[in-house]
Amino acid sequence: MIISQRMILYCIMYKTRIGVINMQRLRVDQDIRPLSEFRAGVAAFFKQVQETKRPLVITQHGKSVGVLLGIQEYEAMQKTIELLQDVQKSVAQISEGKGIDHNQAREMVSIRLSG
Repeated sequence: MIISQRMILYCIMYKTRIGVINMQRLRVDQDIRPLSEFRAGVAAFFKQVQETKRPLVITQHGKSVGVLLGIQEYEAMQKTIELLQDVQKSVAQISEGKGIDHNQAREMVSIRLSG
C-alpha cells in the first residue's frame, strides 16, 4: 500500500481515538524486585502493576530477568509499535517517491474507517 504523509497523520489520529494508553514511568525504588520476593507475593505484585499502571522489573542475582506488565499497557505498547512500524514504512515509501496525493489518501482512510 502506498501512503502519503497526511495519511500517516490520519492513522495516528485514528489510533489515538481508539484508546492508546500511556504507560506510567518506572519508579526504581518501587518497581524493581528480586525474584524471591516476587515468588512470595505474586498476587500483591499483580495488584500493584494493575493499580499503578507501571511495569515491575524482576531481578535474579541483581540482574534484570523479566518484566511484569498489565495487559492494557502491553496491548497499548503493541499498538504503538505497530503504528511506529507503519510510520517508518510510510516514510520510506515517500522517500522512494511512492506517495499519493492528499485527496486520494483521505478517501482511502475514510473507506477504511467506515468499513
